[in-house]
Amino acid sequence: MKAVNYNKMGSANEVLEFVELDTPSPAHGEVLVKLKFSAVHPSDVKKRAGGFPDLLDDGFIIPHSDGAGVIEAVGHGVPHSRIGERVWVYQAQYGRRFGTAAEYVAVDTNRAVFLPDNTGFDIGACMGIPAMTAHRCVFADGPVEGQTILVTGGAGRVGHYVIQWAKYAGASVIATASNPEAEAECYAAGADIICPHQGDKLLNTVAEMTDGQGVERIVDGEFGGNLPVLLDVARTGATIATYASMAVPEPTIPFRRMMFMDLTIRMVLVYAMPESAKLDAIDDITNFLERDLLQHRIAYRVPLNRTVDAHELIEKAGFYGMVLIDTE
Repeated sequence: MKAVNYNKMGSANEVLEFVELDTPSPAHGEVLVKLKFSAVHPSDVKKRAGGFPDLLDDGFIIPHSDGAGVIEAVGHGVPHSRIGERVWVYQAQYGRRFGTAAEYVAVDTNRAVFLPDNTGFDIGACMGIPAMTAHRCVFADGPVEGQTILVTGGAGRVGHYVIQWAKYAGASVIATASNPEAEAECYAAGADIICPHQGDKLLNTVAEMTDGQGVERIVDGEFGGNLPVLLDVARTGATIATYASMAVPEPTIPFRRMMFMDLTIRMVLVYAMPESAKLDAIDDITNFLERDLLQHRIAYRVPLNRTVDAHELIEKAGFYGMVLIDTE
């Protein structure tokens, strides 16, 4: 099979290679998926750049966790009825070497999720990290109906789905954005009002929408950098769900202030989510896909032999939308 791999860490154009490899066989409990698309996420780029140096201890890596395609074969313990099923794949390269940047991937049957007939494979490839992370951020701490949620970076890959999940669940949404393009994306997803990431407009808007009490929920994509302003807009008893902290990777916590606010801080990582939370997300994703209720933003599709270009797009500052690899 054709695939992309790397056997050392570094920049995309230096380490990613387009190669020919043996097609894998599904082991016990696995399915073999003929992939149509592979999705590229910041976590994939960070791994390749050296964020997890022990990844290469056992050999080369085929990157990417998410994708979509058709089951062509099954291992022992998996019903043969799954052969021919359209699926989206998540967590393919978590704790293992071989991900979705290839024509085929063998994964645990539970990581290959039924893809409704009305949904394209390109959309299916978007459902793993972005949609599942967003679902966990919104729903992990109880119902949000009637609450006000602040979504920082609402135009981002996760933030875009956060806005949609929150609105469908009955919340009011304040989203932050840094430019007119990002503002338009947030409004299109359903946000009630858009503010800058910092400053008086954000503080005043939150005060007006919450009668000066602050927001009940915050979903944040830059915890360390945003924490000071998050504390200014959160009410006592609020929950902050966060899934990234790139600008300040090891933030200092103002413990006393946060304790007296009775805050809950939820760290969200798809791989570490309880299986029950993954199943809840999958149920809602399937339901919403079948009813065509979610918006998706696919910015670029590139062929497998141009995976370097895809990684470089993800690394561009201010870039919005999904980047997909056409694996056929």
